[in-house]
Amino acid sequence: MDYVVPQSPVVSLPVAGSTALFPVHRVYCVGRNYVEHAKEMGFSGREDPFFFCKPNDALVPVAQGQTGAMAYPSKTSSLHHEIELVVALGKGGVDLTLEQAADCVWGYAVGLDMTRRDLQTEAKKLGRPWEVGKGFEQSGPIGPIHPRSATGTLDGNAIWLDVNGQRRQSSTLDKLIWNVAESIAFLSGLFELKAGDLIFTGTPEGVAAVVKGDLLVGGIEGLGELRVKIA
Repeated sequence: MDYVVPQSPVVSLPVAGSTALFPVHRVYCVGRNYVEHAKEMGFSGREDPFFFCKPNDALVPVAQGQTGAMAYPSKTSSLHHEIELVVALGKGGVDLTLEQAADCVWGYAVGLDMTRRDLQTEAKKLGRPWEVGKGFEQSGPIGPIHPRSATGTLDGNAIWLDVNGQRRQSSTLDKLIWNVAESIAFLSGLFELKAGDLIFTGTPEGVAAVVKGDLLVGGIEGLGELRVKIA
């Protein structure tokens, strides 16, 4: 088939323990999904979950045991780290029950939702969309997908992030305001979910700025570490 411009390549992620790749469809993110992070952002309570998206080509795949590189983006002086559990869907649907939603999970990964906080904050003040703060190039460093068949269902696992060897974020997955199944079920009422979708499930408290040269090392118990250098 002829295209009038070059066709973009399929965005895919490595699968732990396999030579196969996971093709990425859409990338959804859950906002303010840990109580203490919601508080540090000026909110509290169990409000309905809300979502934003990143382009799938904003992902930066990082192989297990390797250190990925992320360029410090333009137009910001406040680039923040947000370590997150990422859920990879093996199937989807519309208006899913909690049981159906849980069954959609194919695997898990460690991800970073990097945020131009100053641009996001200004957009919030003006009532504008967040894309400039969240959806820029290389804003989603991510490790390999670990099949749920190998890890089991993740629930109370530890999640953490160190910057230059200093602990910045530390929590457990059972402190999510909306757990994985609840987030998937709610999201399926807003969009038709598909196999290949990723969901960044939210970050714990402790988000802060990084600068060029910083080394970020984050991890989730059972999924290994994600290492990223700010170039």
